Amino acid sequence: MFVTPAFAQTESPDAHGAHAGTEPLAPGEGAAHTEVAHEGAFPPFNPEYYPSQILWLAITFGVFFYVLKKTILPQIGETLNDRRSRVSADLDAASKMKTDADAAHAAYEQGLAEARIRSHAIATEARDNAKNSAEAERKRTEGALDAKLEEAQARIGEIKSRALGEVGQIAEDVTQSILADVAKLDVSREEAAGAVASVRR
Repeated sequence: MFVTPAFAQTESPDAHGAHAGTEPLAPGEGAAHTEVAHEGAFPPFNPEYYPSQILWLAITFGVFFYVLKKTILPQIGETLNDRRSRVSADLDAASKMKTDADAAHAAYEQGLAEARIRSHAIATEARDNAKNSAEAERKRTEGALDAKLEEAQARIGEIKSRALGEVGQIAEDVTQSILADVAKLDVSREEAAGAVASVRR
């Protein structure tokens, strides 16, 4: 069964004649024999062998699929599962990092807003304190100046009173001296004071 007619027909007519002792073929018979030999030259294309080829193809495919299922496919599945697990873990880590970054950014914004509010409050308080201090210093300075002014006015009044008193006394002395030297009049101190007082009024 496994020896094909094509292989059997590849021998030349001379060889058949030499071994079998037969005569050479006629010209028409040789051409027909050559055509039959060419038609059965390649067994896979011979319909006689299609069932056996299909059988061996099924057996080979079954063995290949069994080996693939038992050895290669589990490894591929395990690799895909590992990769899927790593991708899922990476996505979870990225999501957690994004959440942490958003929380940190929100905390930073909140801290910045609170710092701005505190700085504004500190600046306002410092401005108010400076204003109050300046107002208190101004009032203290004005009070000190008013006190000094009153003291100066008192001293001026005292000096003025003293000066006026001294002027009156000088005027009395001058009047008494003039009357004594010029008019040869001997007037008393009281009379000279009365004359000066009358002139001053």
